[in-house]
Amino acid sequence: MTRVGSIVDRIAGLIGEGLLKPGERLLSVRAGAVEHGVSKNTMAEAYDRLVALGHVEAKQGAGYYVARVRHAVAGQQSAHVAEAVDFVSLLREQLVQSYAVRIGDGRPPPSWMERFEVGGNPRFLAATRGLTPDHGYGSPWGFLPLRERLALTLGERSITASPDQILLTQGANHALDLVARQMLEPGDTVLVDSPGYYPLFGKLRLSRIGIVGVQRRHDGPDLDDLAAKAAAHKPKLFFTQSLAHNPTGGSITPAVAHRLLGIAEQHGLYVVEDDPFADVLPAASPRLAALDQLERVIYVGTFSKTLSASLRVGYVAAKRPLIDRLCDVKMLTIVSTSDYVERIVYAFIASGQYLRHLRRLKTLIGEHTEKATLALTRIGVRLPPAAPGGYYLWGELPDRIDEAELVRQAAEQGIFLAPGTLFLPTRTATAPAMRINIAYAGDPRFIAFLGDRLHAHGAR
Repeated sequence: MTRVGSIVDRIAGLIGEGLLKPGERLLSVRAGAVEHGVSKNTMAEAYDRLVALGHVEAKQGAGYYVARVRHAVAGQQSAHVAEAVDFVSLLREQLVQSYAVRIGDGRPPPSWMERFEVGGNPRFLAATRGLTPDHGYGSPWGFLPLRERLALTLGERSITASPDQILLTQGANHALDLVARQMLEPGDTVLVDSPGYYPLFGKLRLSRIGIVGVQRRHDGPDLDDLAAKAAAHKPKLFFTQSLAHNPTGGSITPAVAHRLLGIAEQHGLYVVEDDPFADVLPAASPRLAALDQLERVIYVGTFSKTLSASLRVGYVAAKRPLIDRLCDVKMLTIVSTSDYVERIVYAFIASGQYLRHLRRLKTLIGEHTEKATLALTRIGVRLPPAAPGGYYLWGELPDRIDEAELVRQAAEQGIFLAPGTLFLPTRTATAPAMRINIAYAGDPRFIAFLGDRLHAHGAR
């Protein structure tokens, strides 16, 4: 954790415990710097952050004071809000905290994302030409040339979709949110992968949607479990990630995909297929949307995992008139996505920079997957079969391991872990496991830490 973050946490903690009272004057910047052993600039930044968080008030010429209006505590939140927030605790840890070794992170290190040439490439300039100073809202559907390019890309994946069947979004999460808002009402039930994509669970809980987990196997959803729960719960949707599954790394097989669509047809179930790693996976991979041609499948993609998380551009493809209704919901909630950012993404594609980046990214994924697999199996971690191409491996641990204690011990050594229970729609006890990011898995600090813990529990 940074010095600023440490000071912020310390003072916020004193306020939360009531040791610093509302209206109480804090130390001056100079005195605070001496107290905490930091520079005045560091202390000033810490106070600014506390002001931004609402813990402290700044009074010009008089200094800093504990805020008189306190934040609502977690216990004052509605139950469904508190539950939804609990589901994204891992996301908060990734975004806010600082760790030396980020095994549990959802993304690769920044070094894997190239610095794209923005200003000097003629094809880039041609693609972005025409932006006015105020930029405007652009089309609610999103930048047309990018949608046209995506239609060609989906065609390469054997998914037939015209540009007017593709809606641009602020990443995959926004696409999933639009689908949920349009197709679900409070009290409805949906099926999800278990283990599965935990931010989705929080999003659904926030909307008061019931979620039922379908056991995930290395070759896709457990079809017997899917059929039984579809019959029992009468869900409207099944949210799944067919390829390079988050968190297990597995991919669906053609046989499972065919049977899954048959079950969906039998029970009147729509399937939302999230495909965030599509650009680094073979075009011929067995996608549900390719088999179904968007009749019962809603297909979601994004550039966040393979280009940049800060360029929030994703998309959803579906049959009409459903895609028209999703566009209406988009307009009602955010009016439009950023035409400017969409032009930038299109320019990266049109200039050839994105294709070159993907070639390098695929090489990195392959090399690090091999290294991670060797290092983890050597210390006794069991790895179920994982398809090549994604960022994750699912590390199964001995039953004697206490997940929570392992996470705590790792954090003390600056190692960030993602325990398996966080990926379950119901936080029930299960065999201990963790999601492992291949980019960091070979770090000797992590291997030494985990190897010692496994050895202590007789795993080797």
